[in-house]
Amino acid sequence: MGTPDTSGTPGTSVVIGGSGGLGRAVAGRFAGRGDSVVVTSRDAERARATAEEIGGASRGLAVDLSRPGTIAAALADVAEVDRLVLTAMEPAPNSLAEFDVDSAVRAVTVKLVGYAESVRALRDRLRPGAAVVLFGGMAKERPYPGSTMITTFNAGLSGLVKTLAVEMAPHRVNALHPGVVGDSPRWREVNDHPHARRTPIGRLVTMDEIVDATDFLLRNGGMNGHDLHVDGGLLAA
Repeated sequence: MGTPDTSGTPGTSVVIGGSGGLGRAVAGRFAGRGDSVVVTSRDAERARATAEEIGGASRGLAVDLSRPGTIAAALADVAEVDRLVLTAMEPAPNSLAEFDVDSAVRAVTVKLVGYAESVRALRDRLRPGAAVVLFGGMAKERPYPGSTMITTFNAGLSGLVKTLAVEMAPHRVNALHPGVVGDSPRWREVNDHPHARRTPIGRLVTMDEIVDATDFLLRNGGMNGHDLHVDGGLLAA
């Protein structure tokens, strides 16, 4: 028999980077179905305000992934976890032509070291059937001007998710790589994005589709150690 599936029942969901964008949408979905939700942000007040907006049994915590040595203490009072989703990122553009070393170190620290330490810090509080989803992005496959470090750390997540799936067994760990999300705060004001014309579905993916894909990875017991690209078929075009 496999491990119990707790994804469809109310439990405790932790969303690292849940105070805005896709993380906020994921946290809202969980709270709406009755989960106790922990949302984090680097800024304690923003985390608390987001938890109040989401409502239900939600609370906010300040967690700074750029300072990995502080993560375990910041998460110390999270007693148990049924779903762990990490969406935080450091999106500052960088390129070799104008390379900002401090920005590069911070970006990789947040996305790789910070993610790994967050999972490690909570591993002994994952309940039976708990699962983990790490957020990457399509820059892993499609670099663009200024994406030097974004492409690098998203590609690094592919390796991280595989080793975590082995080390965290029997808990499952997967990565989700969204395409350009047309109705997200970052892109909703951008008209006629070129990806919309190149994508086989004829449009950009939506926040609801990304949240649903996150739920799928948490729910489906056969998904483990995988990279799921949710891009409307852009990679095939």
